[in-house]
Amino acid sequence: MNIGWYPGHMAKAKRLLKEQLSRVDVVIEVCDARLPLSSRNPDLLPLLGHKNRFLVMNKADLANPAATAGWSRWFLSQGETVTEAVGTRPLRQLRRMVEDAAGDRMARDAARGVRRTIRGMVVGVPNVGKSTIINSLAGARSLRTEDRPGVTRANQWVRISEYLEIMDSPGLLWPRLEDQTAARRLAYIAAIRDQVLDTYNLALTLAEELLLLAPDLFAQRYRIEDTTLRGQALMEALCRGRGFLIKGGVPDLDRGATVLLDEFRAGRIGRITLEMPLETGAPDAR
Repeated sequence: MNIGWYPGHMAKAKRLLKEQLSRVDVVIEVCDARLPLSSRNPDLLPLLGHKNRFLVMNKADLANPAATAGWSRWFLSQGETVTEAVGTRPLRQLRRMVEDAAGDRMARDAARGVRRTIRGMVVGVPNVGKSTIINSLAGARSLRTEDRPGVTRANQWVRISEYLEIMDSPGLLWPRLEDQTAARRLAYIAAIRDQVLDTYNLALTLAEELLLLAPDLFAQRYRIEDTTLRGQALMEALCRGRGFLIKGGVPDLDRGATVLLDEFRAGRIGRITLEMPLETGAPDAR
């Protein structure tokens, strides 16, 4: 299954991002802890330049904790300032880091007799939870959040403290998804809209990948007895295991595909990381 998706609003979002970056002092980049590399837009770094930047591995409660720890060590070894985020739990560490970075700028401005609001921006691909991060920093549900790519309609400023504001930004994918493994994994987490995908084949590849990465968790959730199954036979076994049958005992493949994608995205299968630090030459966290 070949995945390629770059709608017109992505190009518009990139133009807006370029314009807004010139007005901010701090950038918070958000990725998904289940695929920390594939969920980072390679076009962002050249745009960010030398601004203070923090990386947040969001949804760490859905990822393998040992893998997340391994990724944290690897990002730190690459000179990144990184932290983890779990659900809607307040991000006190990140807020302190952002306020410290803002404090340096405020001190320099104060020395010149200037007192102004420090501004930051949250960036990332669709559906990694950027609005949730802002709500956590602000300590309130200030932005609309939803498990669909592109739900942030426009840039929104949220006041974090007396002299600090953070702006959300629309999710931004890059124009050419040449790495089809990364593209497929982005689709697994709904960073690419299901409406433009073959969701049955997407779910089928996810089932096969989970059977390799987390065979015990997958087999237990879907009552799979034969873990050597692949292709449609695997999806049929999944449907039978969960009772997704239509008239005549025929497996309801469409329902099975939909449930598998929904349950993976919600973390109901277990804490699973799709790409391990070993894949990038970092220490193996398995």
